[in-house]
Amino acid sequence: MIQWIRRAVWGPWLTALFLASGIYFTVRFRGFQITGISRWWRETAGSLFRSQNEEKKSQFASACTALAATVGTGNIAGVATAVAVGGPGAVFWMWVSAAFGMMTAYAEVYLGRKYRYKDKSGRPVCGPYAYLERGLKMRWLGLLYAAFCVLASLGMGSMVQANAVAQSAAFSVSFPLPAAGAVLTVLVMAVIFGGAERISAAAVSLVPVSAAFYMGLCAVILLFHAGELPEAFLLIFKDAFSIESAAGGAAGVLTGRALRYGISRGVFSNEAGLGSLAVLHGEAEEPEGFGKGQSKADRTQTSGERFVREQGMWAIFEVFFDTIVSCTMTALVLLCVGGSQIPVAAGQEEAMAGSAWVASCFSVCFGRLGGGLVSLAMSLFAFATIIAWFYLGSQALSYLTEGKPWKRSIQLCYGFLYLNAVFFGCVARLTLVWDLSDIFNGLMAVPNLIGLFLLRRQVERP
Repeated sequence: MIQWIRRAVWGPWLTALFLASGIYFTVRFRGFQITGISRWWRETAGSLFRSQNEEKKSQFASACTALAATVGTGNIAGVATAVAVGGPGAVFWMWVSAAFGMMTAYAEVYLGRKYRYKDKSGRPVCGPYAYLERGLKMRWLGLLYAAFCVLASLGMGSMVQANAVAQSAAFSVSFPLPAAGAVLTVLVMAVIFGGAERISAAAVSLVPVSAAFYMGLCAVILLFHAGELPEAFLLIFKDAFSIESAAGGAAGVLTGRALRYGISRGVFSNEAGLGSLAVLHGEAEEPEGFGKGQSKADRTQTSGERFVREQGMWAIFEVFFDTIVSCTMTALVLLCVGGSQIPVAAGQEEAMAGSAWVASCFSVCFGRLGGGLVSLAMSLFAFATIIAWFYLGSQALSYLTEGKPWKRSIQLCYGFLYLNAVFFGCVARLTLVWDLSDIFNGLMAVPNLIGLFLLRRQVERP
Protein backbone atom coordinates (compact mmCIF):
# COMPACT_ATOMS: atom_id res chain seq x y z
CA MET A 1 0.00 0.00 0.00
CA ILE A 2 2.76 2.45 0.99
CA GLN A 3 4.70 1.61 -2.17
CA TRP A 4 1.59 2.25 -4.27
CA ILE A 5 1.03 5.65 -2.63
CA ARG A 6 4.66 6.60 -3.19
CA ARG A 7 4.48 5.71 -6.87
CA ALA A 8 1.23 7.64 -7.19
CA VAL A 9 2.66 10.76 -5.52
CA TRP A 10 5.89 10.69 -7.54
CA GLY A 11 4.18 9.85 -10.81
CA PRO A 12 4.71 11.60 -14.15
CA TRP A 13 2.15 14.25 -13.22
CA LEU A 14 4.37 15.66 -10.44
CA THR A 15 7.46 15.54 -12.65
CA ALA A 16 5.49 17.48 -15.28
CA LEU A 17 4.53 20.11 -12.67
CA PHE A 18 8.16 20.61 -11.67
CA LEU A 19 9.20 20.97 -15.30
CA ALA A 20 6.31 23.26 -16.17
CA SER A 21 7.16 25.60 -13.30
CA GLY A 22 10.82 25.83 -14.28
CA ILE A 23 10.07 26.25 -17.98
CA TYR A 24 7.50 28.98 -17.32
CA PHE A 25 9.84 31.15 -15.24
CA THR A 26 12.74 30.45 -17.59
CA VAL A 27 10.76 31.65 -20.61
CA ARG A 28 9.24 34.60 -18.77
CA PHE A 29 12.61 35.85 -17.56
CA ARG A 30 14.34 35.00 -20.86
CA GLY A 31 16.66 32.37 -19.48
CA PHE A 32 18.09 34.62 -16.78
CA GLN A 33 19.92 31.71 -15.14
CA ILE A 34 22.08 31.60 -18.30
CA THR A 35 21.88 35.09 -19.81
CA GLY A 36 22.25 36.75 -16.42
CA ILE A 37 24.96 34.47 -15.05
CA SER A 38 27.46 37.31 -14.68
CA ARG A 39 24.97 39.27 -12.60
CA TRP A 40 23.76 36.54 -10.24
CA TRP A 41 27.30 35.28 -9.77
CA ARG A 42 28.50 38.82 -8.96
CA GLU A 43 25.69 39.28 -6.43
CA THR A 44 26.20 35.88 -4.76
CA ALA A 45 29.45 33.87 -4.73
CA GLY A 46 31.35 36.64 -6.48
CA SER A 47 30.59 39.04 -3.66
CA LEU A 48 32.44 36.76 -1.22
CA PHE A 49 35.74 37.73 -2.83
CA ARG A 50 35.09 41.38 -2.06
CA SER A 51 34.91 43.02 1.34
CA GLN A 52 31.72 41.86 3.05
CA ASN A 53 29.29 44.16 4.77
CA GLU A 54 26.52 43.09 7.13
CA GLU A 55 24.16 42.59 4.19
CA LYS A 56 26.42 40.05 2.47
CA LYS A 57 27.23 38.25 5.72
CA SER A 58 23.52 37.82 6.44
CA GLN A 59 22.80 36.55 2.93
CA PHE A 60 25.80 34.21 2.98
CA ALA A 61 24.65 32.71 6.30
CA SER A 62 21.19 32.00 4.86
CA ALA A 63 22.76 30.51 1.73
CA CYS A 64 24.95 28.20 3.83
CA THR A 65 21.93 27.01 5.81
CA ALA A 66 20.08 26.33 2.55
CA LEU A 67 23.07 24.48 1.11
CA ALA A 68 23.35 22.49 4.33
CA ALA A 69 19.84 21.16 3.68
CA THR A 70 20.39 20.46 -0.01
CA VAL A 71 23.99 19.26 -0.27
CA GLY A 72 23.60 15.83 1.31
CA THR A 73 24.43 12.19 0.89
CA GLY A 74 22.61 12.16 -2.44
CA ASN A 75 25.50 14.16 -3.89
CA ILE A 76 27.63 11.04 -3.45
CA ALA A 77 25.60 7.83 -3.24
CA GLY A 78 22.58 9.22 -5.10
CA VAL A 79 24.66 10.28 -8.08
CA ALA A 80 26.27 6.83 -8.25
CA THR A 81 22.83 5.24 -8.36
CA ALA A 82 21.67 7.69 -11.03
CA VAL A 83 24.59 6.91 -13.33
CA ALA A 84 24.25 3.17 -12.79
CA VAL A 85 20.47 3.06 -13.32
CA GLY A 86 19.94 5.89 -15.80
CA GLY A 87 23.25 5.58 -17.66
CA PRO A 88 25.84 8.31 -18.31
CA GLY A 89 23.23 10.31 -20.22
CA ALA A 90 21.31 10.85 -16.98
CA VAL A 91 23.96 13.44 -16.11
CA PHE A 92 22.95 15.58 -19.10
CA TRP A 93 19.28 15.50 -18.12
CA MET A 94 20.32 16.35 -14.59
CA TRP A 95 21.87 19.52 -15.96
CA VAL A 96 18.76 20.39 -17.99
CA SER A 97 16.38 19.81 -15.10
CA ALA A 98 18.60 21.72 -12.68
CA ALA A 99 18.77 24.66 -15.11
CA PHE A 100 14.98 24.94 -15.03
CA GLY A 101 15.02 24.36 -11.28
CA MET A 102 17.18 27.46 -10.79
CA MET A 103 14.30 29.67 -11.84
CA THR A 104 11.77 27.73 -9.78
CA ALA A 105 14.03 28.24 -6.76
CA TYR A 106 14.31 31.96 -7.57
CA ALA A 107 10.51 32.29 -7.75
CA GLU A 108 9.77 30.54 -4.46
CA VAL A 109 12.47 32.43 -2.54
CA TYR A 110 11.30 35.71 -4.09
CA LEU A 111 7.71 35.06 -2.98
CA GLY A 112 8.85 33.83 0.42
CA ARG A 113 10.78 37.04 1.06
CA LYS A 114 8.04 39.22 -0.42
CA TYR A 115 5.44 37.89 2.03
CA ARG A 116 7.81 37.33 4.95
CA TYR A 117 6.57 38.60 8.31
CA LYS A 118 7.32 38.11 11.99
CA ASP A 119 4.99 36.35 14.38
CA LYS A 120 4.09 37.54 17.87
CA SER A 121 7.32 36.15 19.31
CA GLY A 122 9.40 38.00 16.72
CA ARG A 123 10.29 34.85 14.82
CA PRO A 124 10.42 35.24 11.01
CA VAL A 125 7.76 33.43 9.00
CA CYS A 126 9.04 32.90 5.49
CA GLY A 127 8.36 30.38 2.76
CA PRO A 128 5.32 28.69 1.24
CA TYR A 129 3.10 29.06 4.31
CA ALA A 130 3.73 32.82 4.26
CA TYR A 131 2.76 33.36 0.62
CA LEU A 132 -0.01 30.75 0.70
CA GLU A 133 -1.62 32.58 3.62
CA ARG A 134 -0.92 36.21 2.79
CA GLY A 135 -0.66 36.02 -0.98
CA LEU A 136 -3.45 33.54 -1.76
CA LYS A 137 -5.43 34.04 1.49
CA MET A 138 -5.39 30.25 1.91
CA ARG A 139 -4.11 29.66 5.42
CA TRP A 140 -5.40 26.10 5.33
CA LEU A 141 -3.06 25.35 2.43
CA GLY A 142 -0.14 26.85 4.36
CA LEU A 143 -1.02 24.69 7.37
CA LEU A 144 -1.10 21.63 5.11
CA TYR A 145 2.35 22.44 3.75
CA ALA A 146 3.71 22.98 7.28
CA ALA A 147 2.32 19.62 8.48
CA PHE A 148 3.98 17.75 5.61
CA CYS A 149 7.22 19.64 6.30
CA VAL A 150 7.27 18.55 9.97
CA LEU A 151 6.67 14.92 9.01
CA ALA A 152 9.36 15.05 6.32
CA SER A 153 11.86 16.54 8.80
CA LEU A 154 11.43 13.56 11.14
CA GLY A 155 11.98 11.12 8.30
CA MET A 156 14.16 12.51 5.53
CA GLY A 157 15.74 15.25 7.59
CA SER A 158 16.76 13.19 10.62
CA MET A 159 16.41 9.38 10.42
CA VAL A 160 17.49 8.91 6.82
CA GLN A 161 20.49 11.23 7.06
CA ALA A 162 21.55 9.76 10.42
CA ASN A 163 21.32 6.29 8.93
CA ALA A 164 23.68 7.38 6.16
CA VAL A 165 26.26 8.54 8.70
CA ALA A 166 26.09 5.40 10.85
CA GLN A 167 26.00 2.93 7.96
CA SER A 168 28.87 4.68 6.21
CA ALA A 169 30.99 4.61 9.39
CA ALA A 170 30.20 0.96 9.95
CA PHE A 171 30.99 0.11 6.34
CA SER A 172 34.32 1.92 6.17
CA VAL A 173 35.80 1.67 9.68
CA SER A 174 33.53 -0.91 11.41
CA PHE A 175 32.24 1.69 13.89
CA PRO A 176 29.33 0.22 15.95
CA LEU A 177 25.91 1.60 15.00
CA PRO A 178 24.75 2.40 18.59
CA ALA A 179 28.00 4.24 19.28
CA ALA A 180 27.63 6.23 16.08
CA GLY A 181 24.06 7.04 17.08
CA ALA A 182 25.10 8.27 20.52
CA VAL A 183 27.90 10.48 19.20
CA LEU A 184 25.77 11.95 16.43
CA THR A 185 22.81 12.63 18.74
CA VAL A 186 25.00 14.53 21.21
CA LEU A 187 26.55 16.62 18.43
CA VAL A 188 23.16 17.45 16.94
CA MET A 189 21.77 18.35 20.38
CA ALA A 190 24.68 20.72 20.98
CA VAL A 191 23.75 22.62 17.82
CA ILE A 192 19.96 22.63 17.61
CA PHE A 193 19.31 23.66 21.22
CA GLY A 194 21.35 26.78 20.53
CA GLY A 195 18.54 28.09 18.34
CA ALA A 196 18.57 29.56 14.85
CA GLU A 197 21.75 31.55 15.45
CA ARG A 198 23.79 28.48 16.38
CA ILE A 199 22.34 26.48 13.48
CA SER A 200 23.29 29.28 11.11
CA ALA A 201 26.77 29.56 12.63
CA ALA A 202 27.29 25.81 12.33
CA ALA A 203 26.17 25.87 8.70
CA VAL A 204 28.51 28.78 7.90
CA SER A 205 31.40 26.85 9.43
CA LEU A 206 30.53 23.39 8.14
CA VAL A 207 29.23 23.83 4.59
CA PRO A 208 32.27 25.58 3.04
CA VAL A 209 34.64 23.13 4.75
CA SER A 210 32.75 19.96 3.84
CA ALA A 211 32.14 21.09 0.26
CA ALA A 212 35.75 22.16 -0.21
CA PHE A 213 36.98 18.90 1.31
CA TYR A 214 34.91 16.64 -0.93
CA MET A 215 35.26 18.67 -4.11
CA GLY A 216 38.99 19.05 -3.50
CA LEU A 217 39.33 15.27 -3.37
CA CYS A 218 37.30 14.95 -6.57
CA ALA A 219 39.48 17.59 -8.23
CA VAL A 220 42.64 15.67 -7.36
CA ILE A 221 41.22 12.48 -8.87
CA LEU A 222 40.09 14.27 -12.03
CA LEU A 223 43.47 15.93 -12.35
CA PHE A 224 45.16 12.53 -12.42
CA HIS A 225 42.57 11.31 -14.95
CA ALA A 226 42.36 14.45 -17.07
CA GLY A 227 42.92 12.41 -20.19
CA GLU A 228 39.62 10.55 -19.66
CA LEU A 229 37.53 13.74 -19.25
CA PRO A 230 36.84 14.37 -22.97
CA GLU A 231 35.66 10.77 -23.37
CA ALA A 232 33.47 11.07 -20.26
CA PHE A 233 31.73 14.20 -21.59
CA LEU A 234 31.32 12.56 -25.00
CA LEU A 235 29.71 9.55 -23.33
CA ILE A 236 27.32 11.80 -21.40
CA PHE A 237 26.12 13.60 -24.52
CA LYS A 238 26.06 10.46 -26.66
CA ASP A 239 23.92 8.57 -24.16
CA ALA A 240 21.74 11.54 -23.21
CA PHE A 241 19.00 10.98 -25.73
CA SER A 242 18.25 7.36 -25.02
CA ILE A 243 14.81 6.90 -23.46
CA GLU A 244 16.20 5.32 -20.29
CA SER A 245 18.70 8.09 -19.64
CA ALA A 246 16.25 10.92 -20.26
CA ALA A 247 13.64 9.44 -17.95
CA GLY A 248 16.17 8.52 -15.29
CA GLY A 249 17.97 11.84 -15.28
CA ALA A 250 14.88 14.07 -15.31
CA ALA A 251 12.96 12.05 -12.75
CA GLY A 252 16.03 11.83 -10.52
CA VAL A 253 16.49 15.59 -10.34
CA LEU A 254 12.88 16.58 -10.06
CA THR A 255 12.17 14.53 -6.96
CA GLY A 256 14.71 16.93 -5.43
CA ARG A 257 15.47 15.33 -2.06
CA ALA A 258 18.69 13.58 -3.18
CA LEU A 259 17.21 10.20 -2.32
CA ARG A 260 19.79 7.50 -2.24
CA TYR A 261 17.66 4.58 -3.33
CA GLY A 262 17.77 5.09 -7.06
CA ILE A 263 16.19 7.16 -9.76
CA SER A 264 12.60 6.54 -8.66
CA ARG A 265 13.32 7.98 -5.19
CA GLY A 266 15.19 11.04 -6.36
CA VAL A 267 18.82 11.73 -6.99
CA PHE A 268 20.05 15.29 -6.93
CA SER A 269 19.37 17.37 -3.88
CA ASN A 270 18.63 20.87 -5.11
CA GLU A 271 15.10 20.93 -3.61
CA ALA A 272 13.88 23.43 -6.20
CA GLY A 273 10.10 23.24 -6.10
CA LEU A 274 9.73 21.87 -2.58
CA GLY A 275 9.65 25.34 -1.01
CA SER A 276 12.29 24.54 1.60
CA LEU A 277 14.80 27.03 0.16
CA ALA A 278 12.30 29.83 0.74
CA VAL A 279 11.96 28.85 4.42
CA LEU A 280 15.72 28.72 4.90
CA HIS A 281 16.17 32.26 3.58
CA GLY A 282 13.90 33.67 6.27
CA GLU A 283 16.63 34.53 8.77
CA ALA A 284 18.45 37.00 6.49
CA GLU A 285 17.68 40.54 7.67
CA GLU A 286 17.82 43.63 5.50
CA PRO A 287 20.53 45.79 7.10
CA GLU A 288 19.87 49.41 7.96
CA GLY A 289 20.90 51.62 5.08
CA PHE A 290 20.74 48.78 2.57
CA GLY A 291 20.43 49.95 -1.04
CA LYS A 292 22.83 52.90 -0.87
CA GLY A 293 25.34 53.02 -3.69
CA GLN A 294 23.38 50.58 -5.84
CA SER A 295 24.10 50.27 -9.55
CA LYS A 296 22.36 52.34 -12.21
CA ALA A 297 20.22 49.35 -13.21
CA ASP A 298 18.89 49.10 -9.64
CA ARG A 299 18.20 52.77 -8.94
CA THR A 300 14.50 52.42 -9.71
CA GLN A 301 14.15 49.65 -7.13
CA THR A 302 13.48 50.22 -3.46
CA SER A 303 16.00 48.71 -1.07
CA GLY A 304 13.44 46.07 -0.06
CA GLU A 305 12.81 45.00 -3.64
CA ARG A 306 16.51 44.74 -4.32
CA PHE A 307 17.08 42.66 -1.19
CA VAL A 308 14.30 40.24 -2.21
CA ARG A 309 15.82 39.87 -5.68
CA GLU A 310 19.26 39.20 -4.24
CA GLN A 311 17.86 36.50 -1.98
CA GLY A 312 16.29 34.91 -5.05
CA MET A 313 19.62 35.02 -6.88
CA TRP A 314 21.25 33.21 -3.98
CA ALA A 315 18.71 30.43 -4.57
CA ILE A 316 19.83 30.25 -8.21
CA PHE A 317 23.42 29.86 -7.02
CA GLU A 318 22.46 27.16 -4.50
CA VAL A 319 20.84 24.96 -7.15
CA PHE A 320 23.78 25.60 -9.48
CA PHE A 321 26.37 24.67 -6.87
CA ASP A 322 24.51 21.66 -5.54
CA THR A 323 23.70 20.01 -8.86
CA ILE A 324 25.73 21.47 -11.70
CA VAL A 325 28.97 21.60 -9.70
CA SER A 326 28.94 19.10 -6.83
CA CYS A 327 26.90 16.27 -8.37
CA THR A 328 28.69 16.64 -11.71
CA MET A 329 32.09 16.19 -10.07
CA THR A 330 30.91 12.93 -8.50
CA ALA A 331 29.57 11.75 -11.86
CA LEU A 332 32.84 12.58 -13.65
CA VAL A 333 34.86 10.68 -11.04
CA LEU A 334 32.64 7.65 -11.61
CA LEU A 335 32.86 7.86 -15.40
CA CYS A 336 36.61 8.49 -15.49
CA VAL A 337 37.63 5.97 -12.85
CA GLY A 338 34.74 3.65 -12.03
CA GLY A 339 33.42 0.52 -13.65
CA SER A 340 30.23 -0.02 -15.58
CA GLN A 341 27.92 -0.75 -12.64
CA ILE A 342 27.55 -0.43 -8.89
CA PRO A 343 29.35 -3.15 -6.91
CA VAL A 344 26.49 -4.60 -4.85
CA ALA A 345 27.46 -6.97 -2.06
CA ALA A 346 25.11 -9.61 -0.72
CA GLY A 347 22.51 -8.01 1.54
CA GLN A 348 23.89 -4.55 0.94
CA GLU A 349 21.39 -1.76 0.51
CA GLU A 350 21.51 0.19 -2.72
CA ALA A 351 22.52 3.45 -1.09
CA MET A 352 25.52 1.88 0.59
CA ALA A 353 26.37 0.18 -2.70
CA GLY A 354 26.42 3.63 -4.31
CA SER A 355 28.84 5.00 -1.73
CA ALA A 356 30.93 1.82 -2.07
CA TRP A 357 31.26 2.49 -5.81
CA VAL A 358 32.44 6.03 -5.12
CA ALA A 359 34.80 4.70 -2.43
CA SER A 360 36.30 2.23 -4.89
CA CYS A 361 37.01 5.11 -7.27
CA PHE A 362 38.63 7.10 -4.48
CA SER A 363 40.74 4.07 -3.57
CA VAL A 364 42.27 4.07 -7.03
CA CYS A 365 43.88 7.41 -6.19
CA PHE A 366 44.11 7.38 -2.38
CA GLY A 367 44.58 3.68 -1.67
CA ARG A 368 43.06 2.27 1.51
CA LEU A 369 42.11 5.77 2.63
CA GLY A 370 39.49 5.97 -0.13
CA GLY A 371 36.65 4.41 1.84
CA GLY A 372 37.37 6.49 4.92
CA LEU A 373 37.47 9.72 2.94
CA VAL A 374 34.10 9.01 1.33
CA SER A 375 32.67 8.09 4.73
CA LEU A 376 33.94 11.35 6.23
CA ALA A 377 32.48 13.39 3.37
CA MET A 378 29.09 11.67 3.68
CA SER A 379 29.12 12.24 7.44
CA LEU A 380 29.84 15.96 7.07
CA PHE A 381 27.15 16.37 4.42
CA ALA A 382 24.57 14.40 6.40
CA PHE A 383 25.26 16.24 9.68
CA ALA A 384 24.77 19.59 7.95
CA THR A 385 21.51 18.35 6.46
CA ILE A 386 20.25 17.13 9.85
CA ILE A 387 20.71 20.50 11.58
CA ALA A 388 19.24 22.44 8.63
CA TRP A 389 16.17 20.20 8.50
CA PHE A 390 15.62 20.71 12.21
CA TYR A 391 15.32 24.41 11.47
CA LEU A 392 12.84 23.63 8.67
CA GLY A 393 10.71 21.44 10.90
CA SER A 394 10.90 23.87 13.81
CA GLN A 395 9.75 26.77 11.61
CA ALA A 396 6.87 24.71 10.21
CA LEU A 397 5.79 23.63 13.71
CA SER A 398 5.97 27.23 14.91
CA TYR A 399 3.56 28.19 12.12
CA LEU A 400 1.21 25.33 13.01
CA THR A 401 1.09 26.36 16.69
CA GLU A 402 1.10 30.13 16.20
CA GLY A 403 -0.88 31.87 18.93
CA LYS A 404 -1.29 28.71 21.01
CA PRO A 405 -0.42 28.90 24.73
CA TRP A 406 1.37 25.52 24.57
CA LYS A 407 3.52 26.50 21.59
CA ARG A 408 6.78 26.56 23.57
CA SER A 409 6.11 23.15 25.10
CA ILE A 410 5.37 21.63 21.69
CA GLN A 411 8.60 23.07 20.31
CA LEU A 412 10.57 21.53 23.17
CA CYS A 413 8.89 18.16 22.66
CA TYR A 414 9.70 18.36 18.95
CA GLY A 415 13.37 18.92 19.76
CA PHE A 416 13.55 15.77 21.90
CA LEU A 417 11.52 13.81 19.33
CA TYR A 418 13.94 14.93 16.62
CA LEU A 419 16.94 13.76 18.65
CA ASN A 420 15.29 10.39 19.23
CA ALA A 421 14.67 10.13 15.50
CA VAL A 422 18.38 10.79 14.87
CA PHE A 423 19.42 7.96 17.19
CA PHE A 424 16.76 5.58 15.89
CA GLY A 425 17.86 6.30 12.35
CA CYS A 426 21.39 5.15 13.16
CA VAL A 427 20.39 1.71 14.43
CA ALA A 428 17.35 0.79 12.33
CA ARG A 429 16.65 -0.39 8.81
CA LEU A 430 14.68 2.39 7.19
CA THR A 431 12.85 0.94 4.21
CA LEU A 432 9.44 2.10 5.48
CA VAL A 433 10.84 5.48 6.59
CA TRP A 434 12.29 6.03 3.11
CA ASP A 435 8.93 5.34 1.50
CA LEU A 436 7.03 7.60 3.91
CA SER A 437 9.63 10.36 3.51
CA ASP A 438 9.25 10.15 -0.25
CA ILE A 439 5.51 10.60 0.14
CA PHE A 440 5.76 13.58 2.53
CA ASN A 441 8.36 15.29 0.33
CA GLY A 442 6.15 14.90 -2.71
CA LEU A 443 3.12 16.16 -0.82
CA MET A 444 5.16 19.19 0.34
CA ALA A 445 5.68 20.13 -3.29
CA VAL A 446 1.98 20.13 -4.23
CA PRO A 447 0.75 23.17 -2.23
CA ASN A 448 4.01 24.97 -3.00
CA LEU A 449 3.66 24.48 -6.77
CA ILE A 450 0.01 25.57 -6.54
CA GLY A 451 1.16 28.76 -4.83
CA LEU A 452 3.87 29.39 -7.44
CA PHE A 453 1.36 28.99 -10.25
CA LEU A 454 -1.33 31.24 -8.79
CA LEU A 455 1.17 33.92 -7.69
CA ARG A 456 3.40 33.64 -10.76
CA ARG A 457 2.67 37.19 -11.96
CA GLN A 458 3.85 38.66 -8.67
CA VAL A 459 7.38 37.33 -9.24
CA GLU A 460 9.50 40.15 -10.69
CA ARG A 461 12.51 39.77 -12.96
CA PRO A 462 15.86 39.45 -11.11
